[in-house]
Amino acid sequence: MKKHYKFSIWYVLLGIWVVLLVQSYIASMLAVPTIPYSQFLNQLKAGNITEVAITANQIQGKMKVDPNNPGEQKAFKTIRVDPELSKTLEQYPVIFKGEIESTWMRDLFSWVFPLLLFVGIWYFLMKRMGGQQAGFMTLGKNKARIYMENELNVTFADVAGVDEARQELVEVIEFLKRPGKFTDIGGRIPKGILLVGPPGTGKTLLAKAVAGESGVPFFSLSGSEFVEMFVGIGASRVRDLFVQAKEKAPCIIFIDELDALGKARGFGAMGGHDEREQTLNQLLVEMDGFDPKVGVILMAATNRPEILDPALLRAGRFDRHVLVDRPDKQGREDILKVHMKKVKAAPEVDLGILANMTPGMVGADLANLINEAALLAVRAGRSVVAMKDFEEAVERIIAGLEKKNRLINPRERETVAYHEMGHALVALSLPGTDPVQKISIIPRGISALGYTLQVPTEDRFLMKKTELENKIATLLGGRAAEEIIYGDVSTGAHNDLSRATDIAKSMVREYGMSEALGQVYLARDKRPQFLDIGLGEGGDYSPATAEAIDREVREIIGREYRRARDILADKRAVLLKGAQRLLEQEKIDGEEIRVLLVET
Repeated sequence: MKKHYKFSIWYVLLGIWVVLLVQSYIASMLAVPTIPYSQFLNQLKAGNITEVAITANQIQGKMKVDPNNPGEQKAFKTIRVDPELSKTLEQYPVIFKGEIESTWMRDLFSWVFPLLLFVGIWYFLMKRMGGQQAGFMTLGKNKARIYMENELNVTFADVAGVDEARQELVEVIEFLKRPGKFTDIGGRIPKGILLVGPPGTGKTLLAKAVAGESGVPFFSLSGSEFVEMFVGIGASRVRDLFVQAKEKAPCIIFIDELDALGKARGFGAMGGHDEREQTLNQLLVEMDGFDPKVGVILMAATNRPEILDPALLRAGRFDRHVLVDRPDKQGREDILKVHMKKVKAAPEVDLGILANMTPGMVGADLANLINEAALLAVRAGRSVVAMKDFEEAVERIIAGLEKKNRLINPRERETVAYHEMGHALVALSLPGTDPVQKISIIPRGISALGYTLQVPTEDRFLMKKTELENKIATLLGGRAAEEIIYGDVSTGAHNDLSRATDIAKSMVREYGMSEALGQVYLARDKRPQFLDIGLGEGGDYSPATAEAIDREVREIIGREYRRARDILADKRAVLLKGAQRLLEQEKIDGEEIRVLLVET
């Protein structure tokens, strides 16, 4: 067995001290004695000086030890004294000698201080670029935050609303706890597990829960922490990460925001030789090189899987893709139950109703919802969180903060009332629209002067053509109401027009709901799967087709606007009465509007 020796800095210091001690002893043995300058002059006058060597400040030479024995001589040295001063001093019985002015402090500062300044500046820059692991020798060290098995308090009990994803990861826990169960029959656990889904769905929390359930160390870092300005640093950090992981195996490596590191190669401005691509290549090599039997499981999360390099997603690397999707109604209720454990809620709080009011919200949104409700309860001076606090929190998240102090002139306030009542009446008059819960003319958010809150009663995954058309008509109901009452329109419908136009474009370009263009798909842009961002309007169709798309979109918008205007013209009395009540109360719930429709 090869013996390993531990390096110690004390051995080096001891060796340096011994060398200096020996050097000092030898120098003392070979040192030439220094005599006073007055003695030198006396020996010179006596004729005992046989040999001299003169420099600017010093005289070295040889003199007789015994005047009777000229062959016996010894070396000497002395420091010169100013000749005029020495003549004066010779007149008196005094011993005098010269001294060379010491300049070692000046020399030290002239060399050492600039060196220390340079080292200090270099250390500061390395610390700024390298974070906590500053310095040249540590730039290639990974920046992973290591959580040992006793530091992770997250389990599957803290994760809700992602039952399918959780079931996919049970095998990983079984492998980490009992690897022989799989290896005995020749099986192996996937090398890499990729968690994909929208932001805030709990991908990172799920990875921590796997480590917590398994009772193994957990290496957590972001994909952006690998990439530095120096070439080769990222690759070095990847190597160091896997070396540390193998030492602590079994363990889990979790890379968050993998798209920052694993973006498809060959499309950047630097071609195929930039630092990011070298880091990605090293990650691919490490994933191929480590033995899955060691017990190192690589997990990663991203909300943009479509831009990842195909080499990362092939079999043998990230073998398993686990979808962590937006929770359904039951999932949202389960998530609310988890977060409600930390909140003192009133008995009348119904989590089922809250789950119905929050379609499309993810775990992070629901956690923020409960926190906002708790803050509202404290602000109102209540010791428990009431149901109305949760309802207000939902409105605040959807529409923004109420701005009761914003002053609106009476004319604009009246216009907002008719505008919002137009939305509500069209929505209540058309089948398949989301129920109207509340109407308000209190300004919210950045630019909203009023809002109409529609809450779906169930999760929807498909929408019919008529339902999309009804949605467009509802959005245009506000502008139609302004035209009916005033014979003019305002700028308050700009957001409504934007949303309505987007729906109409999707109907024509993506859903094939246009009789003029037929059942074709015309949106060729590769859009993110889980991020709601626009990437332009380009397509691979002809200018004539683009003109036909624009014409069809305008036709849909115009048709639904006329329909909304006809509905409101037929219900003009309800529009007037509802707007007047809205001006008096500032808020009206959906049930009150339904009563108006029946009575009028």
